[in-house]
Amino acid sequence: MLSGCSAGLRLLVPRCCVLLSRSVTSGSPGRAAAVDGVLSAFRSICGDDGVSLGEAVREQHGKDESFHRCRPPDVVVFPRCVEEVSALAKLCHRHRLPIIPFGTGTGLEGGVGAVKGGVCFSLRNMDQILDLHPEDFDVTVEPGVTRKALNSYLRETGLWFPVDPGADASLCGMAATSASGTNAVRYGTMRENVMNLEVVLADGSIIHTAGKNRRPRKTAAGYNLTNLFVGSEGTLGLITKTTLRLYGVPEEMVSAVCSFSSVQAAVDSTVQILQAGVPIARIEFLDEVMIDACNRFSSLSYPVSPTLFLEFHGSERSLEEQVNTTEGITQSNGGSDFQWARDVETRNRLWKARHDAWYAAQAMRPGCKAYATDVCVPLSRLPQIIVETKEDLIESRLTGHIVGHVGDGNFHCLMVMDPSDQDELHRVHLFTERLARRALAMDGTCTGEHGVGLGKRSLLCEEVGPSAIQVMQSLKDAIDPKNLMNPGKILV
Repeated sequence: MLSGCSAGLRLLVPRCCVLLSRSVTSGSPGRAAAVDGVLSAFRSICGDDGVSLGEAVREQHGKDESFHRCRPPDVVVFPRCVEEVSALAKLCHRHRLPIIPFGTGTGLEGGVGAVKGGVCFSLRNMDQILDLHPEDFDVTVEPGVTRKALNSYLRETGLWFPVDPGADASLCGMAATSASGTNAVRYGTMRENVMNLEVVLADGSIIHTAGKNRRPRKTAAGYNLTNLFVGSEGTLGLITKTTLRLYGVPEEMVSAVCSFSSVQAAVDSTVQILQAGVPIARIEFLDEVMIDACNRFSSLSYPVSPTLFLEFHGSERSLEEQVNTTEGITQSNGGSDFQWARDVETRNRLWKARHDAWYAAQAMRPGCKAYATDVCVPLSRLPQIIVETKEDLIESRLTGHIVGHVGDGNFHCLMVMDPSDQDELHRVHLFTERLARRALAMDGTCTGEHGVGLGKRSLLCEEVGPSAIQVMQSLKDAIDPKNLMNPGKILV
């Protein structure tokens, strides 16, 4: 067993899961034999309880929150430090075994499915916050640290990490998928907030994308390797550390809810608020179907009409200016008076309701499954695409909820469907393709934050073109020539 890690950092996997099976029975005979041949070496690296062949554990690590079916790996390993990750990767490289990174499994595009079998690296035991520099506004964390855990740790420092995709995702997983969320309109996405990454490549070598221990606020040195790996969805390497930008907790925060008579009026208000230069922290759109679901699920009582959830950050004086400007704009578009959420408890309840939109949508059709897709367009095209998407949902006879981070042109469509109804599944598939191509026709992207994963590989080619795909493929071939890192994702 490697001596470079502390055993105290480990969260033990129950031995009943580890010892359910002594050999691999799924997948191709050649791969099964290769896995069987390295199991003893895996156990020598991360211990008997750090290797699992149990069916339940493998299935847990073969699926995320998406509608894609479970694709379990042949084996799950639980490394405790970068040295163990590197040693395990070297074994996989030698035996040509696919490597699938796993954080918390909160993705929405099937990114953790082991489509070619192989070894899932569950990184939850690497859960240390390693270096906090409050005077420099940065911190370095391991892949098992989630955004909520980090902000809890930072509570007494006056700092916070604002990127908030809703789910309590792992921060390195958020880097791997270039996550964003409700605060992105003011604080940016993961791509703007990752300063450095430690990455284990497919052959087990360890690199630091901005140089070991380096954390400058900006750099013009060489190729931007950090942003190459941000959004790579585990297809280029395993992210084992990330250095993140932090922000001062605002002096004041206040949230508000505003209802409108039409989708057009709500989205027009969003565009005009941003054009007026209001430094709004969050501005979220919920259509009438979504607000009705949230009311029912979260015991709220907002009008069932197109709605904006807004949040303002700053000093007391600056908030007054922001609110006055925003209220003037919303009222000019026929918006209601603001309903305020000023205290922490009320604000948290409001945003929890927004983050629970996925579960609220599912609850509208018990026994059915939710499917989510997202697109992003330039702000000026946002009113048109949302109105057209609403019309498409009605014409397609689909139960669909629209909710989005409209401050940066990004919105989601949550559809609830019966997985046994093949006709409905077909209509959902056709709708999602039309939505993505509608976004592309408006100079947008087929995904603003969910990522490509399994579901949008062909759309990626339409978006960037064959020449850009060839460059991506060349990068993949150079970094991972055996195609072991999360194969079958992003590139066809």
